[in-house]
Amino acid sequence: MSDTTHDAVRKRRKGDAASASPNGPERLLERYRAARERRSVWESHWQECYDHALPNGQPFRGGGTPGERRVDRLFDGTAPDAVEQLAASLLAELTPPWSRWFGLQPGPSLPDGERDRVAPMLDRAAGIVQAHVDRSNFAVEIHQAFLDLVTVGTACLLMEEAPPGAASSLRFTAVPLAEAVLEEGADGRLDGTFRRSEATLAQIERRFPGAALPDEVRERGAAEPDGRFPLVEAVLPDGLAYRWTVVLDSGPADPATLAEGRFAQSPFINFRWLKAPGETYGRSPVMKALPDIKTANKVVELVLKNASIAVTGIWQADDDGVLNPATIRLVPGTIIPKAVGSAGLTPLANPGRFDVSQLVLDDLRARIRHALLADRLGPLDQPRMTATEVVERSAEMARLLGATYGRLQAELLTPLVLRAVGILRRRGEIPDIAVDGRTVALQHRSPLAQAQAQRDVQATLRWLDTARQLGPEALSAVDVAATARWLGEAFGVPAKLVRAEAPHG
Repeated sequence: MSDTTHDAVRKRRKGDAASASPNGPERLLERYRAARERRSVWESHWQECYDHALPNGQPFRGGGTPGERRVDRLFDGTAPDAVEQLAASLLAELTPPWSRWFGLQPGPSLPDGERDRVAPMLDRAAGIVQAHVDRSNFAVEIHQAFLDLVTVGTACLLMEEAPPGAASSLRFTAVPLAEAVLEEGADGRLDGTFRRSEATLAQIERRFPGAALPDEVRERGAAEPDGRFPLVEAVLPDGLAYRWTVVLDSGPADPATLAEGRFAQSPFINFRWLKAPGETYGRSPVMKALPDIKTANKVVELVLKNASIAVTGIWQADDDGVLNPATIRLVPGTIIPKAVGSAGLTPLANPGRFDVSQLVLDDLRARIRHALLADRLGPLDQPRMTATEVVERSAEMARLLGATYGRLQAELLTPLVLRAVGILRRRGEIPDIAVDGRTVALQHRSPLAQAQAQRDVQATLRWLDTARQLGPEALSAVDVAATARWLGEAFGVPAKLVRAEAPHG
């Protein structure tokens, strides 16, 4: 089924029958509010994670805009720094910009002769898809989505088709979790998405020309040109496809459907860091480290207070009629009067020292960086590494991110490539191919995927060394050409560099 949203978007006037139907605007808004109510139990926890690890983001409740200063009690920057490092590491290990991090290869159902014939064509198609991804704003938006993923455990990436004539056919938007309300499907994936946004009447008419709007909305829009109306955009599974609906939640007036259509793949790509049984939204490494993050923040606050006391001191004085303690300012060059024979202004001894705070703070910061993988995936202190160190570091990354990478591969990388292939195939940029895993398979070539494939390659190379040591009879059992082709696939070598298998006979 092709993606026909941009080809034919059907707009219709809302009637009584449409409102009463299961897909009517009123039922859709009821489903959205129910899903948002289920999400509300997470919002306070998410807000706390944002305040300590990614401050001044878009709030979940109440007014405010991204970037607005709302956090004045943040004293320690260990967690925000570690979050940025982990997000940058995910970008470099999963989707490195201007690098081939995926490929298309013949599936297992194709015979050997057919595989050799279509392999170069699939390699060229993968290069075209990669070029469109590189020319788009993908690198910018996916990094923002990774920041959400590391901070709150769930992220949403919107993938749309760009207008004709643009440099790339793909356009991406990192949707803040404050706008996205998600539903989990029967297969455990977040395939139902609601997005709430606001727009003026002029923006609504420009985006949805010819849409039937209630008279109350038009009157308010004419009286208040800058007034904004809430829109609820829903993409929900409908059989093997997805149904797209945009509803105007006009308050006292009846809700109106502005547009609707169908997608072969959902444009909203929702993915999680870690999922606990029975939960819809994901959990993040910041959630795990939040007790240490809050404690370190409090320790730094106490250290600063103690430092201010050490600098200015605590003083006592007798109110003898000459010295007025309320008017004293401890600045250089100040002359403080006192009565003859009185003690005047005397310092008060500090009852204790706070030297142990540095030991506690170092331990807390080390645990925070360990929980956010900053001490494992960060830059190296040594400028050079041996080959063994490279292999061991890759194995360590694969072990640490193994479960997370498997989830991101299923929920982010595979849906993203499939939707990109669908858009470019429909626009005629690539041949009409179906990446179904049987005739055409998706190959992951990111650095983290290559690190996991190194184990199979090392095992094969050890087997070849062992066969060579056993003598010529053992080497006769090795198909050298087939082994070379397999190693080429494992290393992600382009198909045009691998010679096709010679015909037998």
